[in-house]
Amino acid sequence: MLKGEENLHLLTEPKKIIITTHHKPDGDALGSSLGLYYWLQKNGHEVHIVLSSDFPTFLDWMPGRDSLIIYPEQPAIAQQLFDQADIVFCLDYSALSRTNILEPVIREAKGQKWMIDHHLDPEDFSTLSYWDSNAAATAQLVYSFIADVCHKQDQVDEKIATCLYTGIMTDTGSFRFRSTTSDVHRIIAHLLDAGAKNWEIHEHIYNSSTENRLRFLGYCLMNCLEVIPEYHTALFALTKDDLEKFNVTTGDTEGLVNYALSIKGIRLAGLFVDRTELIKLSLRSIGDIPCNEIARKHFNGGGHLNAAGGNSSEDLHSVVERFKAVLPEYKNYLT
Repeated sequence: MLKGEENLHLLTEPKKIIITTHHKPDGDALGSSLGLYYWLQKNGHEVHIVLSSDFPTFLDWMPGRDSLIIYPEQPAIAQQLFDQADIVFCLDYSALSRTNILEPVIREAKGQKWMIDHHLDPEDFSTLSYWDSNAAATAQLVYSFIADVCHKQDQVDEKIATCLYTGIMTDTGSFRFRSTTSDVHRIIAHLLDAGAKNWEIHEHIYNSSTENRLRFLGYCLMNCLEVIPEYHTALFALTKDDLEKFNVTTGDTEGLVNYALSIKGIRLAGLFVDRTELIKLSLRSIGDIPCNEIARKHFNGGGHLNAAGGNSSEDLHSVVERFKAVLPEYKNYLT
């Protein structure tokens, strides 16, 4: 759904543009941001990507990585760019709170806010929005924005294709989630034709773990996994000591929740991590089990039907127990 289409004329002349995405960006957040970055540059715009935090090391290889501005590291430069920006793109988030410390900066920016996103319940903050909760990834929508909205499909080159492929591939679980439609595969075919090297991208994403991360994963599987067979549910609960023991960095817990979901018969999985200031949780499910509803009603969060997240200011044990107490409410889905 495209709203604010009348503002697209701004892109016909060079503009000062900032691209933002959510806190602790994943493959889709970074891939969609960098793909759009290269396309806007190709069309003569002055473009900068400003992030509220670092990102997983398995994304360090991506084209344009060195151009990223981390707000906490360069606040004065970033603030100046926001003050001068004509347009602030808001990618892969539908609520400004998802940008963490950048929220007040984006709200106060004088330039137009343009949102491209696929998350539910979008906040009404944007002048232009290109939003579809059925899209597999924001990178899919960025591709469609370039190809279908701006009619510039022929401008998708190898760098753009590589970035957008990464975003779509990671947010679809390597094309195995139900959101992977025939349209997604047609887009992927064009990205491959444009130069994306799928085998290299998969190698970078999935075969670049440090020895420490593998040992951490083994520790979690041995010591932190709990299975609740009567509700076909499994979870990991990680303490501050667990994180400190393995010097866990951004991205080291990425995908851990999927190991719980991979157990035969498990239909709902949770990952609960004590991040000191808050307990962060990730939920994954199969079928019609509504992760987004559970996260929204009980854990200050939201997301998609089969993938959602949230947080709590309670202690880790209390949050896990509250999650277990919720399970009977969804017995008809789980059993």
